[in-house]
Amino acid sequence: MIEADLELDLKGMNCPLPLLKTKQTMSQMSSGQVIRVQTTDPGSVRDFASYARIVGHTLVSSETVGGVFIHVLRHK
Repeated sequence: MIEADLELDLKGMNCPLPLLKTKQTMSQMSSGQVIRVQTTDPGSVRDFASYARIVGHTLVSSETVGGVFIHVLRHK
């Protein structure tokens, strides 16, 4: 498992809040830093993959554990 520089617990928030909060946080991060985001919104799987592709960040991993979606992104 890759070590994260920041962790966001956004469980219980619905679309588009998990992505918006993540974007706000990532705008303050440096290149190469890693963030791990936990959410319960099933739409986050699609949202985070699209966001990373469009903006140029790396989606390191995306997995589901016990109904929680865990996304790990590396800042471009």
